[in-house]
Amino acid sequence: MIGRFLEDFAVGQTFRSGRVRIDKERIKTFGAEFDPQPFHLDEEAARDTIFGGLVASGWYTAAITMRLLVESDLKPAGGIVGAGADEFRWPRPVRPGDELRTESEVLACDRRGHVQIKGLIKVRTTTLNQHDEAVQIIIANLVVRRRPTQRGEETNTTELVDRTQ
Repeated sequence: MIGRFLEDFAVGQTFRSGRVRIDKERIKTFGAEFDPQPFHLDEEAARDTIFGGLVASGWYTAAITMRLLVESDLKPAGGIVGAGADEFRWPRPVRPGDELRTESEVLACDRRGHVQIKGLIKVRTTTLNQHDEAVQIIIANLVVRRRPTQRGEETNTTELVDRTQ
């Protein structure tokens, strides 16, 4: 599980995932365990809510997004390790039968003075449905390993590139 080192990332790079179809029963199962609100549990009760029907919990959407990211071509060395999020939004609900995918864009690469074995990248990941409508947007800071030098040491550059909005 090597993947891309910090030095392999650059502002503007984009990465994509495969697709996953959202199942009604899994929406209900996740909702029952982690977010037991009527619009995540029961089609009949959900009709009388602001959603007008059954929808996935935002946290279920986040979990699906994580799975899609792990399986995407992003592949940071050491895995997808979060150091926090600057933004987390759900602009549209996810409904049974929706087909989700992710698009990620590198917004910043921070190679300054962190522990010599790692740095940070800022990535905006948009989860889209089958109509290319955003259902989740997260701007996250990911910890990424630096490329080891030939002597076994880690590199330590002082570059900061930023394209945040």
